[in-house]
Amino acid sequence: MAHDSTKSSKTASDGQKTLLYGLSRYLETRPGGYLSGTFLVLLCIMCMSMPGAYAVETPGPVRDVLSTVNQAEKNAEKSADSSASEPSDEPMISISGDGAKTYQDSGKLFLTTVSAQGVPGYPISVWQTAFAYFSPSAIVLPREAVSPIGQSSDEYKQRSDRQMSQAQSNAISQALQFAKNRGIDAENIKIEMKADDIGGPSAGLMYTLGAIDLLTEESLTAGQIIAGTGTMESDGTVGAIGGIRLKMIAAAANKATWFLAPESNCDSVVGHVPQGLRDVSVSTLDEAYEALRAISQGEGESLPHCEVK
Repeated sequence: MAHDSTKSSKTASDGQKTLLYGLSRYLETRPGGYLSGTFLVLLCIMCMSMPGAYAVETPGPVRDVLSTVNQAEKNAEKSADSSASEPSDEPMISISGDGAKTYQDSGKLFLTTVSAQGVPGYPISVWQTAFAYFSPSAIVLPREAVSPIGQSSDEYKQRSDRQMSQAQSNAISQALQFAKNRGIDAENIKIEMKADDIGGPSAGLMYTLGAIDLLTEESLTAGQIIAGTGTMESDGTVGAIGGIRLKMIAAAANKATWFLAPESNCDSVVGHVPQGLRDVSVSTLDEAYEALRAISQGEGESLPHCEVK
């Protein structure tokens, strides 16, 4: 066995010498410019494959706040694991408590999101960034515009989760106050909201409207698909958010026909509304609620469009 091993090693060594000799002879016959060009091409490919200094935002998934949490993609990734659970049927918004009564709606209320790459934990190459620069459904931003310099992936996620938690807290508070103002006994009502893998503050408005729709007998969608975005502030105002053009693209791709947009984002809305989608400018929760009532009653065309100020 020792003899066989030595013989095999000698054969491998001879083969390596032959390969190196052949490669050296090949390079000797090539002109210097040829070699320089090849080196530059390889260097460019390597550089384009490295992480860039920019972040790229694209249309993200939508979630119907009147439906259940969507974890199908997560569970698909775990399909090889025998312990994988079935897709979650937890509602995005659940209401409980003594005397709590809810009403189901046949339509959909979509919260819209933006997917970001180039942020901590989600690297993107220079090549991908260059490709995104020419895409009409992507926005390229300096990384610092999305996350602070030096922020870790854990810090980025924690910040995003805190923003979502605050958005849900404001949404619950505003929905309960809205119900009380309309004579609903909300003293013992408890509202819980699920976020799945979504973070940030911009889902506040749609969470609030979803809770109100469940608490009130009147249908706020009349079977239609309505999307929107905006923060829900503690004083009832609807605040500005980022990536609204991309969120409208996501809404239209998911067959929404109406889009509630914060008035403070209107400069970014005008001229960028996808075909088949009707924008509605809102600045407060009351305005958003009345907009839904108008849409459900067939009077949506009277609602204000976004205008440049």
